[in-house]
Amino acid sequence: MIEEGAVLGDGVIVGAFSMVGPDVRLAAGVELKSHVVLTGRTEIGESTVIFPFASVGEIPQDLKYRGELTRLIVGARCRIREGVTMNTGTEGGGGVTRVGDDCLFMTGAHVGHDAQVGDRVIVANQSALAGHVVVEDDVIIGGLSGIHQFVRIGRGAIIGAVTMVTNDVIPYGLVQAPRGMLDGLNLVGLKRKGVARSDITALRAAYQMLAQGEGAFQERARRLADETDSDYVRTIVDFILSDSDRSFLKPG
Repeated sequence: MIEEGAVLGDGVIVGAFSMVGPDVRLAAGVELKSHVVLTGRTEIGESTVIFPFASVGEIPQDLKYRGELTRLIVGARCRIREGVTMNTGTEGGGGVTRVGDDCLFMTGAHVGHDAQVGDRVIVANQSALAGHVVVEDDVIIGGLSGIHQFVRIGRGAIIGAVTMVTNDVIPYGLVQAPRGMLDGLNLVGLKRKGVARSDITALRAAYQMLAQGEGAFQERARRLADETDSDYVRTIVDFILSDSDRSFLKPG
């Protein structure tokens, strides 16, 4: 069923028993398989595919929500698999839940209200992003994992399966264990992206300084800022020194 007011671009396919609400906007080439529910003030980018039993654009799971008009924006070429849920934002969180381009959300994944998800993010089966989470570009989150509200996951990080992440994760970090321990760098991901060996060496040295250097964690990051000429290391430094509502997972 396509309700009056919905806007569908060229070549949109709406499968059997799917519902498209009156405030939904679908860009060109979007495909909805059967039994998809799209509602709320939701925008879906071009060539995104949504699989059966996904519920996209429903109201937030937040008891403070009082019916304010908020939005969900999903980018281009995403794959939203069976049973995925994505909620609109809240007035207190900025009003928009946003997902970037070329993302993959596997079966049963959840994107909570006001989450900000970058490009090329992969969220594996039955993993959940709580409200106000920030997930930067190229992050991979393993299956059955949970990201606590207000946590930031830096670009290029990888979260192992069955992991609860309660504090910020530095860019390119590797997190594993049930209670989420920072256990090194995502070296496999860096190598797959073709990062130069000199940058990987600089990242390893920076990680060791963050793990074993003198002073508080932020003080070590400030010293790195003065010493590095690697853009990758500077990405970590800028992340650590930026504002956050959480503390950090620190190197063991």
